[in-house]
Amino acid sequence: QVQLVESGGGLVQPGGSLRLSCAASGSIFRSADMGWYRQAPGKQRELVAGISRSGSTDYVDSVKGRFTISRNYAKNTMYLQMNSLKPEDTGVYYCNTQRPLYWGQGTQVTVSS
Repeated sequence: QVQLVESGGGLVQPGGSLRLSCAASGSIFRSADMGWYRQAPGKQRELVAGISRSGSTDYVDSVKGRFTISRNYAKNTMYLQMNSLKPEDTGVYYCNTQRPLYWGQGTQVTVSS
């Protein structure tokens, strides 16, 4: 069974930075393409950053140049470095495979002055 635990969210001012972490059990990072999803209030959850098993990354246009997804296979941990945060980045962030079956609790990111 795979367990996903997100952490690192919080309240940050526009222009600030946060680093989210995702701890996973099992062999998820070695067996699946992964990603960070965001669910903004009143909106559908969307994949904002993805990383393949080979290490290839991709981002939704709105975060390109500001967010960086990475994974540490030894630690079974995935990260999302978020810089130059904007209010529209606000939402609950979830880590998961790119074929999600269930969701963890996520971590709240609020960008506000």
